Amino acid sequence: MAANKSERALVDEWRDVLALHARTTCELDRALQPYGLGASDFEVLDVLAEGGAENAPASWRVQELAGRVHLSQSALSRLIARLEKDALVVRGMCPEDRRGVQVKLTEKGLARHAEAQPLQREVLTRMLDRSS
Repeated sequence: MAANKSERALVDEWRDVLALHARTTCELDRALQPYGLGASDFEVLDVLAEGGAENAPASWRVQELAGRVHLSQSALSRLIARLEKDALVVRGMCPEDRRGVQVKLTEKGLARHAEAQPLQREVLTRMLDRSS
């Protein structure tokens, strides 16, 4: 059964979204490479740097962080392990629930985020500018 015109438009729009995401992610990966980061790495640092109480970097449970950065918990755990190896984040037990794991930026992670953020924002502005 052939898709009607409105279904076709919907599918085409969905594929355009996927293509834009893929192009933007590739561009971010290229741009952030000199900082030793990929797009997903930066996204984790960015969420952690957004701040908690008194505008200090926040601690996030891995489970909550996975929902914010749109990665599976296993993919995020591997990414966090790499960031921890590079001393950009630290992991620890959640004080409220000893079964949970929290992630927090280190000073080095905060500095790396601050260095890379202007470039990441420039790439997003360029790639997502709808007037082009």
